[in-house]
Amino acid sequence: MKAIAILLLVLVCSWTGVHIPPAIAADTVNGSQIFSFHCAGCHINGGNIVRRSKTLKKPALKKYGMDSLEAVTAIVTNGKSNMSAYKDRLTAQEIADVAAYVLEQAETNWR
Repeated sequence: MKAIAILLLVLVCSWTGVHIPPAIAADTVNGSQIFSFHCAGCHINGGNIVRRSKTLKKPALKKYGMDSLEAVTAIVTNGKSNMSAYKDRLTAQEIADVAAYVLEQAETNWR
């Protein structure tokens, strides 16, 4: 079912000329597992124990320009300030999976 939805999205986007980022094939179930192991210590339920205002909730992601797959992927990959870089700990696919998971959870307010 998920594969059919992705195929339909690809077809619609190709007809309308919309660019589909490579992370469309991300596995959010895998992203959830990666998040639980590597990220939840600081970002439990989308929060932030280090910098309380910089949560992973939709309003904060939007405010700080982190509301796209590219932005989340970049910060997970390279880190920033107190956020550690994960490029040496996670594969590119794992980073794409966790980035997609974060954005998916932000859309549902981390329910």
